[in-house]
Amino acid sequence: MSAGTPLAVLTNQTMQISKQEIRARWTSGTAIVLYVALLRMILYAIAGPNYGYFRDELYYLACGEHPAWGYVDQPPLIAWVAWLLQHTIGTSLYALRLLPALSHAVSIVLAGLLARELGGRRWAMFLAAFATLMCPVGLAFGHLFTMNAFDPVFWTAIAYCVARIVNREDQRLWLVIGALVGITLLNKYGIAFWVVGLLVGIAFTPLRDSLRQRWFWLTCAIATLIVLPNFLWQWSHHFPFLELMHNVRENGRDVVLAPLPYLKAQAEMIGYATGILVIFALIFLFTKAGQRFRALGWAYIIFLAMLMAMHGKMYYLAPVYPMMFAAGAVGFEIATARRAWVWAKPALTLVIAAISGVYAPLILPILPVNQFIAYEQKMGIHQQKFENQPEGKLPQLYADMFGWEQIAQTVAAYYHTLSPEEQSKTAIFANNYGDAGAIDFFGPKYGLPKAIGNHQNYWIWGPRQFTGESMIVLGEGHERNMQTKCASYSVIGHTDHPLSRPDEWLPIYHCRGLKPALPEMWPKNKHWD
Repeated sequence: MSAGTPLAVLTNQTMQISKQEIRARWTSGTAIVLYVALLRMILYAIAGPNYGYFRDELYYLACGEHPAWGYVDQPPLIAWVAWLLQHTIGTSLYALRLLPALSHAVSIVLAGLLARELGGRRWAMFLAAFATLMCPVGLAFGHLFTMNAFDPVFWTAIAYCVARIVNREDQRLWLVIGALVGITLLNKYGIAFWVVGLLVGIAFTPLRDSLRQRWFWLTCAIATLIVLPNFLWQWSHHFPFLELMHNVRENGRDVVLAPLPYLKAQAEMIGYATGILVIFALIFLFTKAGQRFRALGWAYIIFLAMLMAMHGKMYYLAPVYPMMFAAGAVGFEIATARRAWVWAKPALTLVIAAISGVYAPLILPILPVNQFIAYEQKMGIHQQKFENQPEGKLPQLYADMFGWEQIAQTVAAYYHTLSPEEQSKTAIFANNYGDAGAIDFFGPKYGLPKAIGNHQNYWIWGPRQFTGESMIVLGEGHERNMQTKCASYSVIGHTDHPLSRPDEWLPIYHCRGLKPALPEMWPKNKHWD
């Protein structure tokens, strides 16, 4: 053997080890989870700009033009994000829906990492991430620019931190949890109920030792300080959110379900097959295998019970599912560890993919409208209803994406027939935030002023300089109001669109000589529901 041979052999071995390391890195659990998250961004590229702006998206963009510490119907974070988009990448459909898609992708990654933190291996990480990707309600949340898009990533991050505290006993992570809870409360108030369940779970498990640590109480202080400005805003405005919730319950807008139908709705909402993982999550968390993380199980059960008792909307529970999928994936991995059950994991994956694939067109606008209508009729399945609203050709989720720019065009066509003097005095008044948001967003393109209105936060923004001397009125369903409140009026158009909600097909009026004048009638004209 020559003197150079040992070096060549060593080099070859080193190269083989290096290739093995690279291969292992590309096929690791973390890498696979990232691939699943990448699939979500591919879906964003396909579906992001389809159909049109959703009613609530237009309203949140309007709120972004009025930055504040609170709003009638939501905390301030969504409006701040809207303001940020307006001043950075813009508000095209692609730009507007980028952050929701990214949020869903991050929740996919966190679900996979949480599965690993709970003791899962590569299969469990993949299964948790894949279930989070394919869960129908998760896909729906990750498509639209709404508050719902951001809750799952915040809640899953909190659960991940709790698991790391259990595993590493690093009490300083409570500070991160405090910041996350405070920020999440600025996004949506629902997490307060889940936190109650989590605190009960902490009290019933060894995690209660944290209650004696200063870090836990510093966490409470951090969350309180973050949310305090919003609380003060609500207080200074006499808690409009509570008034709004009372009105919603009184007018019966939301679908109310008994406990068993509520549970059935949950199963449908998450795609049925992924419900198997929720069952395995509860088994895992309430048996010896996962008892260290049982606080997460208590949080889910108590939160579910509270929502059923309060008749909360079915999708309010959605942010807990990525963490339940993570726990369920670990439990499923343990239950199918024997060689005889080697087929179970790929079988469940295929079933999840098949069922969620069938439901995908119902919650992501991936089909042209005519094809979607035909698909819905052929399959005999429909979007879940969470509000008691009449439906036309399209279910509410999709119908609320059509007709908005046409409303602005119709108003603009008439507005520009007025003399410049009358235009300067003419307000565009909307009775609902959808019409108002449409005028605010599309109106500048057609030379229209910003809208005024009595619905939700538009009432707080007031009538501005307008007196009601001349007013274009949208969303008024009772012509009698025009007869009694206007010196004269005329119908100048309609808001009909063949794909929008039929209950929104109303005349557009031009009211002259409003009685009493806007500043006088405004305090009594509030419409919060």
